[in-house]
Amino acid sequence: MMKRPEETKLWITLCCIGVLFGCVKSREFDPPEGVCFADLTSNATYSEVKNRYVDETVQIQEDLIIEGYVISSDEKGNFFSVLNIQNNLSNPTEGFQIEIDMRDSYLFYPVGSKLYIKLKGLYLGKSKDVFKLGGTFTSFGNTSVGRLPTSVMDQHIFVACNDKVALEPRELTIDELTPNLTNTLVKFSKVEIIEGELGQPFAVPREETTRTLVDCQKHTIELLNSGFSDFQSAELPAGNGSITGVLLREKSDFKLAIRTLEDIDFEQMRCEEEVTTITTKNIIISELADPENNPKARFIELYNASEAPVPLNGWVLRRYTNDNSTVGSTIDLSNERIESHSTLVLSPNSEEFEAVYGFLPDMEVGTNTAADSNGDDTIELVDPLGTVIDIFGVVGEDGSGTSHEFEDGRALRNPEVIRGNSQYDLNEWTVYNDSGGFGTMEQPQLAPDDFTPGLRN
Repeated sequence: MMKRPEETKLWITLCCIGVLFGCVKSREFDPPEGVCFADLTSNATYSEVKNRYVDETVQIQEDLIIEGYVISSDEKGNFFSVLNIQNNLSNPTEGFQIEIDMRDSYLFYPVGSKLYIKLKGLYLGKSKDVFKLGGTFTSFGNTSVGRLPTSVMDQHIFVACNDKVALEPRELTIDELTPNLTNTLVKFSKVEIIEGELGQPFAVPREETTRTLVDCQKHTIELLNSGFSDFQSAELPAGNGSITGVLLREKSDFKLAIRTLEDIDFEQMRCEEEVTTITTKNIIISELADPENNPKARFIELYNASEAPVPLNGWVLRRYTNDNSTVGSTIDLSNERIESHSTLVLSPNSEEFEAVYGFLPDMEVGTNTAADSNGDDTIELVDPLGTVIDIFGVVGEDGSGTSHEFEDGRALRNPEVIRGNSQYDLNEWTVYNDSGGFGTMEQPQLAPDDFTPGLRN
């Protein structure tokens, strides 16, 4: 049997007083015996209501009723003074956020409850491009949606006479999110907290805090946590798995808010870092520089002759100094990538390089490395499998007075060469130096005019 409106209003008021003042330090309350309504029927869709908004907050004057299912909860303190409802039990297509002036609303509107919302007299507005329903407040002459006072909530929010049901979140991936799913319950699988945030708490005390979720394809979404929540100090989980929460949004930025730690199930192994071990003969040494007028302007250039970009994870450049047959220095290229038909320029002195050539090198490396050769060393380019892909010089042979000396000069790969060679072949090179002979050119090179870093000839 339904109670009269005045009895209902008194019941809600007494319950709120008991909640607010009887158990201030704990949220562990027994739900009050509720009042339900069986004679209400929705007569408007969420889209029809949202379409009534035109550029400014508006008060709804028509006798419109929408229905929805409660998906948020303030039981653990991660939501405050809001109700989030969605239009369907499963696979929701739209949601709404209702601003309310009530603490511990989960006692009256538990997750899964079906509600009827009488819209007449409520205000419809937008905040950061997201629709909201509620009361109103005015600031600097502008009307905005505010919290609906507890004293009038019984005139607008009605619990349907059906059992609380289990919601089925919409399962999707981060890259599938669309604005219409704002304020609906969603579930992501195979996600994890980014590595740089592991070991931190969910939130800074008393501050709204965002953490970052990432899937194995590197798509990310912010996890929004209240600094007043019961789980504020809990450590972020280190595993991988599924997470369920209310999808929120600020303009084009999506965020996810959980109701409780039970919304997270991160019991699986974390995504493995992609290990790329690409090998190709199309990465070559294309230019070596030892300017006669400025040894600080030395560099080495690599070129990708293939039709696809090549990440250089595991690739290295080795230098054999003079006639040594053991490696004197190694440059790890793992953080670099060469685009198709593009170069990678390495310099031991980026400041001097920029001053001389007018732009920064792609990578600054140490002195006495392959990029800092004085013209009589051997340079190897080695792939992740340890295979020598390309070489300039002969290991164990000092370059002075040989076909691989470029002292005070330059070694330039001939333009027709597009594949590496693990055996040095002078026919693939044009070599300039200060002595000539053995097929080289006695023509010292001056920076910057005699060099072309970043430009494949």
